[in-house]
Amino acid sequence: MAAYRASGAEIFLPYLLLLKAVAQLENSQTVEAALELVKEALLIANRTGERCFEAELYRLRGECLLYLPSQNRAEPEASFVRALDVARRQAAKLWELRAASSLARLWQNSGKCNEARELLAPVYGWFTEGFDTADLKDAKSLLDQLG
Repeated sequence: MAAYRASGAEIFLPYLLLLKAVAQLENSQTVEAALELVKEALLIANRTGERCFEAELYRLRGECLLYLPSQNRAEPEASFVRALDVARRQAAKLWELRAASSLARLWQNSGKCNEARELLAPVYGWFTEGFDTADLKDAKSLLDQLG
């Protein structure tokens, strides 16, 4: 990544930063470092107009915020809502499903099971194939838990 940055290229840099942030979270590295990567990726996306991963960046921001010990639920929820709005605006159904799943899980943990199901069910229902993928399996499992 250092060599890529040194070249001055920025195309796909938000995506590369997204991948690095995910890897840091999955390898139990600091949440703060992952949040910094997401912040940088969003700044680059805003500057360059490269928005194809914007929704997923906001969703990941929300997931990172949930790891912080003193974090209230308002800021992660706002990130998930923003991710959902961006995905819908872009008609990006996979990003919409992932954002809806994250928001529905947050609402489930807050006792808002009906709202969570009402949010997630129509997004899940849009899909007609790919039910063996991790994202659709996760959404189906969450819907089953929500009743």
